[in-house]
Formats: sequence, structure tokens, C-alpha cells
Amino acid sequence: MSDDTGHTSSPNAGAKPKAANTAGARPLPLAGVRVLDVSQVMAGPYSCMLLGDIGADVIKIEPPVTGDQTRGAMGFKMKGPDSMGFLNMNRNKRSVAVNLKSEAGREVFYKLVESADILVENYRPGVMRKLKCDYETLSKINPRLVYASISGFGQTGPWAERPGFDLMAQAMSGVMSVTGHPGGPPVKAGVPVADIGCALFATYGVLAAYIGAKNTGVGQYIDASLFEAALAFSVWDISEYWGRGTQPIPLGTANRMSAPYQAMKSKDGHFVMGATNQKLWTQLCEVLDRKELLEDSRFRTNPDRLANREELVEELEKTFITRTSDEWVTTLLAVGIPAGTMYTYPEAFESEHGRHRHMRMEIDHPNEGKVSNIGFAVKLSGTPQQVRLHPPLLGEHTASVLSEIGLDADAIEKFTARGAFAL
Repeated sequence: MSDDTGHTSSPNAGAKPKAANTAGARPLPLAGVRVLDVSQVMAGPYSCMLLGDIGADVIKIEPPVTGDQTRGAMGFKMKGPDSMGFLNMNRNKRSVAVNLKSEAGREVFYKLVESADILVENYRPGVMRKLKCDYETLSKINPRLVYASISGFGQTGPWAERPGFDLMAQAMSGVMSVTGHPGGPPVKAGVPVADIGCALFATYGVLAAYIGAKNTGVGQYIDASLFEAALAFSVWDISEYWGRGTQPIPLGTANRMSAPYQAMKSKDGHFVMGATNQKLWTQLCEVLDRKELLEDSRFRTNPDRLANREELVEELEKTFITRTSDEWVTTLLAVGIPAGTMYTYPEAFESEHGRHRHMRMEIDHPNEGKVSNIGFAVKLSGTPQQVRLHPPLLGEHTASVLSEIGLDADAIEKFTARGAFAL
């Protein structure tokens, strides 16, 4: 059977993922757990990829023809129709292209729900209810289902109906109010902290609820939002406000709880360092041969240094500009003072340490050949994550997955005639 994009699936394309890791030691933690990924773009797909990386059978439910928006509309493409962004958020998944707007498509979907343990969706609040695919409906089909909704601002509240993207969440959570330099224009974090943060919190909620469902036989509903994820990152900033009544402001690379802790000018650019306690501050003054700073009333304690941060940095950079960044990093690390080089992304991924930690890996893909993927951010010793499946082609596994849930060729043909697999 050809998929909905004209690709022809190989006979083994829909085979169930291997339950054991490559070493054959023991099954991956989520082996045998079925996840329905009814999400697009970033937060939902990223959360489901994490579940897939630790063994879950993730079935990506996509609209026919267009698929996940990230496939074609967002990011750089190479040989095939799918963007690099899509390829970096959708490994270890199988794709089923089904039209949830049609009654026939929903009937197929409900059959999948019967065998599912977890469902993740990130449509705007109310859309899944209109499609008759909301938690209330699906929990009647499968009471043990763990159902996670990811949205910009949550399912309730005065902002719930707003479209929500990472930029809006960063702005409206306060993150952008502390990002950038004092007096400068608004600046968002360089990476999508609300999107990825929400994916991580949603995954944490899903796993907790799944354990609960294993114990009780009853699933539950999870409401996760980009807005709340961004707020949850504000530990230092809101602590200052609640503790001192001082509204946090942008500090560039500095830290609002200790000083010096930021980027410093050197002879050839910048590097980062942090003397975050009195012992390290003393060691810093000694290694810089600036012991007079220890007696300077402006810098004696951490509160003093915070209150006089600009003068502190000015004094330290008088010395730091005399040597290169690499020289200072080597010197400071030698005496136990945290310091680091400022790398670009290519430099970080290709650094000796980045390579040692396998943070860039290549996976096989039917269109792209070898394609780069970000490596696993945590390492499990007994059940190491593995790439069992390439990021799927749109609808690549429709026939094989439907066969697994008992739909033979004749049944699939009937559903096709009723519009289940086409828009």
C-alpha cells in the first residue's frame, strides 16, 4: 500500500520497534508502552520523542497531505520534503496519516486509542473537543489513558483561547523582562525555553500519571502550558522580587545572586567565569595578583559586590584584558575557579567534550541518507536510549499500524472510500 504522500512503505516498515536495547541487556524502560502523538511543531513532538527514545512505541497521528506543519513550512530542508527541524524532533516514531475531521477517520483513531497508554496533543484549547477526540470522549473508550494537552496558556483562564508560541510565552511570563542588557531593547532567550521547557514538564507529568495508571488502572488528564513552563524557570528572579520587593531587570550575562559571575573581556574577546563564594573570591584576587581588592569596602562581601557590580567588573577587566581568553580559562581552572570558553554551536557540538558525550549523532533516513541529530541529553547506564526508527515519512506506517489493531486490507479499503485517509 502506498502512503498518503506517494511513498511506498517497505514490508518491514511497520514492524514493532525492538523492545531490547542494542546491548541486549534488558528492555528499554517504556518498551510495550504505546503513545499517540497528536501534536505538531515543537513542544508536543519533542515530548513524544523523549518517550520514544526510552522505548515507547510512538505513533504520530498526522493530517493527510500536509502532515506536521514542521515537515515543510519551518526550517531548512536538504534532499527530501522534511525540514531539519522535523528530523530533529521526530525520531523513534511511526507515522499514521488519518483525517480526524472525518467520521471514518475518527473511527480509525478510536481503534488506536483502545490500545494506547498515553496521548499527547497540542492543538488550541477546544479543537480536540470539536473533533470529538478530547479526554472526556477518549477516556470512555480507554479509562486507563493518560492524556496530555499542551497549549500556550493552559486549558482554563482568561488567556486560554489565545494562540500561544514560545515568543509570546517568553514575553508574557516575564522571561523577556530579564533577558538582554540594562536599558536595551526587548530580547528573547536565544533558544525556545518555553517550548522545550513545556515539553520536559509535560513528559514528567505523563510519566508520573502513567505510573499512577499502572497502579490504579485509571488514567488522568494533564494540562501543560508554555506560559507556566517559562514561569517555572524564574526561580532566582522571582525570589529576588518576593524577598526584596525589587523588580528584576536584565543583567546581560551576570547573575542576580552572586558576583562576579558573568562574561569578561579579555585580550582577544570574552570568556565566562564565576567566583560565587568568598573562598573563590579570595582565590580570584590572589591569582590575579589583585589582593588590594580584598580590602576594598565595595567588594568585601557578596552583597557588596552585587551592589557595586559595574565597578567590580571594571576593576577585574583591567587585568583580564592583558591575556587571552584561553589563557585565563586555563589559569582559573587550575586553581579551582569555574571558567569557560564562549563557543558557537558548531564549536560546542564538535568540541572534544561534545564528541565524547555523543551530542551529535547521525541516523539513517530513506530520503536524506545520513542525517545529523542531537544526541541524548541524559545517559541511562542499564538501558541506554537508542534510535530504533528514523523520523518517519508522512503516513509511512499507516497500513502496518492499522493491521496491528486488526484492520485488514478490506477494512482499510472501506475506510479509505469513506475519506479516513484523505483531506
